[in-house]
Amino acid sequence: MFVNFSFIRYMAGFLCSLLLLSGCSKSVPAFVPPEQRPSHNFNEPWPKNKYLALAYHDVEDTDPDQTFVSVTTERLKEQFSWLRENGYQPITVDQILTASAGGKPLPEKAVLLTFDDGYRSFYTRVFPLLKAYNWPAVLAPVGKWLDTPDDKQVNFGGRMIERERFLTWDQVSEVARSGLVEIGAHTDDLHYGIQGNPQGNLLPAAAIRVYDAATGKYETDAEFQTRITEDVKRITAKIIRATGKKPRVWVWPYGAANGETMKIVREQGYPLILTLDSGLGSIDNLIDTPRVLVSNDPQLRNFANVSTVMENNEVMRVAHVDLDYVYDPDPVQMDRNLGALVQRISDMKITTVFLQAYADPTGDGLVKSVYFPNRHLPVRADLFNRAAWQLKSRASVDIYAWMPVLSYDLSASIPRVRRWNPDTGVTAIDTSQYRRLSPFDPVARQQITEIYEDLAKHSIFNGILFHDDAILSDYEDASPPALAAYQKAGLPGSIQELRADQDTMHRWTRYKSQYLVDFTKELTEHVRAIRGPQIKTARNIFAEPILNPESEAWFAQNLDDFLAAYNWTAPMAMPWMENVPADEADAWLGRLVTTVGSRPGALNKTVFEIQGRDWRPTEGQEDSGHIDSELMARWLKRLQLSGARSFGYYPDDFTKNEPRLDVIRPAISNAWYPFHD
Repeated sequence: MFVNFSFIRYMAGFLCSLLLLSGCSKSVPAFVPPEQRPSHNFNEPWPKNKYLALAYHDVEDTDPDQTFVSVTTERLKEQFSWLRENGYQPITVDQILTASAGGKPLPEKAVLLTFDDGYRSFYTRVFPLLKAYNWPAVLAPVGKWLDTPDDKQVNFGGRMIERERFLTWDQVSEVARSGLVEIGAHTDDLHYGIQGNPQGNLLPAAAIRVYDAATGKYETDAEFQTRITEDVKRITAKIIRATGKKPRVWVWPYGAANGETMKIVREQGYPLILTLDSGLGSIDNLIDTPRVLVSNDPQLRNFANVSTVMENNEVMRVAHVDLDYVYDPDPVQMDRNLGALVQRISDMKITTVFLQAYADPTGDGLVKSVYFPNRHLPVRADLFNRAAWQLKSRASVDIYAWMPVLSYDLSASIPRVRRWNPDTGVTAIDTSQYRRLSPFDPVARQQITEIYEDLAKHSIFNGILFHDDAILSDYEDASPPALAAYQKAGLPGSIQELRADQDTMHRWTRYKSQYLVDFTKELTEHVRAIRGPQIKTARNIFAEPILNPESEAWFAQNLDDFLAAYNWTAPMAMPWMENVPADEADAWLGRLVTTVGSRPGALNKTVFEIQGRDWRPTEGQEDSGHIDSELMARWLKRLQLSGARSFGYYPDDFTKNEPRLDVIRPAISNAWYPFHD
């Protein structure tokens, strides 16, 4: 991480000795009344026109096989009974579409029952229950599996399964005629894994481009779109033949959404699209409906817990990881490194990894190469997709692709951010800061956008973390396109005039802050167009604009802007990076959390990142090395006691077990009480 302090005006400038730690303040955080603490919103009223979607698969009388995500018949009966006794009201697709069009609203505690894949147990076990309760449901079969002749086995993602486990099309027709069951599409033949990278990972076929090992090339945009379009047309035609009705519900295999596929699906007439993300469905967002996966044959208590948790209740625990630690010119060693990282993250039992998608081996923050195929920069290794998938599938974490906003080493003809020197009147690139492309230049914006698009095409991930390089000081940007943009916005066309009075300075600062936010929003929309609307966003913010709002002028960062624009705001809660004296670090962290928490609901969408390395130089060394693991654990505890719900640290150095797993895991993992018992 490239860290510079020249524009942070409040710093005292002295360094603290490690010996001072023995005298660190251990003050107890101020008492927060219960009514002012962040609350889990399952205690709140059911939100209007929201619904809980449940995703079932197979149902078996005994020994529920998790190959097919089975539940037992008895547990299913218990769950239906619990839903009825607790006031849940199963709804139809018609009710959702009517409410979405402005008609009759959904009932309170609306629940959408869905059953994936097309197992015969739906006909023999589920359908009788639906008729007994007079409850509607959605059945989404895979066309190819149901096409299998009676005397053949079903190719179930490469595993051959007895035909009797799956429905026939005649049975589909029968349940559709009942009026209780809506038949949706689970693709015709895309419910399997395809090779998605040179290393051979099998990724969801509907969500990623195929990698051809024989040619060493990825599927083109046109080839991908043709493959998906033909599949959607085939399953649509089969459902029409079986039911006489055009299907209206699309269900993603493995819950893996894709924006390009979604566009095709919508063009083919599907208004309701279901994922396996967390949360409640909304009539205002039919193309990204989350569902709770009912798996592992849950006991009634566990089923009730997931059915009562509503929205905005996510707790994020983060390890922020440099892929530069994984990279090695020897592919065998690189794979060993990746395996070690995946094992460590799995052992840590956290929720999320902020994963570096670009290369920065020198640590200067200027991106000269990346870890994914793209149009503009060298590929150090085609590594990000493999690392992200291994972490997602083996360590069960969400992946946020960590990407710079402006610091790319593209053509010298593209304008860079320039600083006006008030002493000389000269404008030049500030070499003590991130070397950034000017966000006001259309060529820079276009090429950065294309880099993000290429990341989205070649990787599966859950979100984007925008790096802290998206900053502009109170003397930046003085490049020609920036000055022209200021004039177009009704501001003066020189830095000297922009700084001439307080009101103009304030308007210029707000313009730049919002301009950077708007650019990241544009990048997000391009990523979502490819990966899907489920992609979330986070953005790093320096601590000083939070604690001292006037310092927005030095950063072009504003806490309230961030809270409004992104799913997650990620303050860099790094005391030593800010030169906070060691004996004041605890109080400083508490003040940071308290300041964020003064905004209603802000702590539910803020993830605080402490530092795992002291970047301040020492004699003969570039920095002071890793921070003591016990101190990091104490900082995390301090954040939590101050009211923070989500937190993490940067960097995780798995090569040196820094921070020490045995010390950091109890402080950061959510694998036990109060989350689990």
